[in-house]
Amino acid sequence: MAPDRTTAVHTAYREGRSIAALARDHCVSRGAIRTAVTDLLPDHTAIEEDAPAPELPVTLDIPGEVADFLRTTELEAAERAALDQGVTVWRGGGYTLRVSAVPAMHRQLLARCQPLDGAEGVPAVPAQRKARQEHENRVSTLVPTGP
Repeated sequence: MAPDRTTAVHTAYREGRSIAALARDHCVSRGAIRTAVTDLLPDHTAIEEDAPAPELPVTLDIPGEVADFLRTTELEAAERAALDQGVTVWRGGGYTLRVSAVPAMHRQLLARCQPLDGAEGVPAVPAQRKARQEHENRVSTLVPTGP
């Protein structure tokens, strides 16, 4: 689009003309108008070429033994919110907590479960240790991020 037309498009867009109307007026595609007014769009964000893609949420089942332990520990607000939004799925004699969160959050929750393996002077409960290992196996299937 010619610079003189771009100025006219900017002015009309600021005055409230729709992208579709501007495209009709200037006999160009809506994409061309969007490109011309990109800097004026409210949701416009600059895209950095080296910026990593945002992580998408992944749904994992946390064994009930692990979920019970996490509920009794001190968690950050985001971790607590992820657990609170989880869905309980009953399985035989126990349950799993289906949690949807970004992989980094799943790794954080797993890190909080380390005491289930037993600490100095505190014996590990075999069922809890097995549940934590099962959860670790599920989290380890997630694609690693960054260095």
